[in-house]
Order: sequence, then C-alpha cells, then structure tokens
Amino acid sequence: MNRRKFLTLSIAASAAVLLSGCGFQLRGSESLPTLPTLSLEGDTNSAVAQRVAARLQQLGTQVEAGAPWRVTLGTPSLAERQLGGDGRASREHELTLRTSLSVQERASNAYHINNATVSTSTRIRVNDDDLLNRETLMMEAEQTLARQLSQRIIERLTYVEGMQ
Repeated sequence: MNRRKFLTLSIAASAAVLLSGCGFQLRGSESLPTLPTLSLEGDTNSAVAQRVAARLQQLGTQVEAGAPWRVTLGTPSLAERQLGGDGRASREHELTLRTSLSVQERASNAYHINNATVSTSTRIRVNDDDLLNRETLMMEAEQTLARQLSQRIIERLTYVEGMQ
C-alpha cells in the first residue's frame, strides 16, 4: 500500500471515529418514530396540509377523522420581503411561509402544542424586469417552502410528549 492511499484511509477512518464519538448522525425519514393515528383539521385544502397528510401516510401514520390526536393547521401565509436597493433590476427576495399548529389529545382535550407558529424561509434572486421568469422562480420557491414547512410540522409532531 502506498503512502498516499494509507494517509487517505487513515484520515477517513479518523473522521468517522470523531463524528461517531460526538453523536453525529445523518438525519433521514427512517429515523422518525411512528406516530399514532391522527386527525387533520383546520385548513386541510392547502398545499402544506396535503403534503403533511401524504408524508404521514408514507411514514405509516393513519390519518382519519375522530382519531385520538387532533392536529389543527392554520392557513399558510407567504410573506415576501425585497432586499437591496431600488435602483437595481435584479433583487434578492426573502420568502417566508408560516402557519399555526395545534396538537390536542381528544380524550382529555389537553393541548400539547397550542397555536404555535411554524415557519421556513428562503432567499432567491430574481430580475423584476423579466416577469415570466420571476413568476416561475416564485412558484418554485413556494413549492419548496411548502415541502420544507410540511417536513418541519412532521418533525415537530414527533417531539410531542406522550404521543409515542
């Protein structure tokens, strides 16, 4: 074995040992615990709510009316903020998608999360003079934000005390 290959292997092994020693793990959908049967209420027609329902079912969680846990989603709101000066045609925009989330145990009517705000944001650069491209970029950003927000909601549900 030549010296260069030995050094590469020893650096890789050292990095693996260091990362495992500090508790580092790659996060994935398989690491999420199984949730009990849930009832989705509130604005269930939004893209975020539909993505939450689809993702829960992919993870093996049943979503049905009258379930022991009631998850209420608010209507998502998109806020756009322009960054930079007014003199440029190309500007950076910050988009923030937020919604409210409540989790209630049906048997005791106890709220485990009461009207918490869950949000995600991104920045995109668009040319305000190119309207067609601007709309396409904004739509793609909104879809990405809806996907990210639904994932944050599911992650938040996995940390509700007593739900597992």
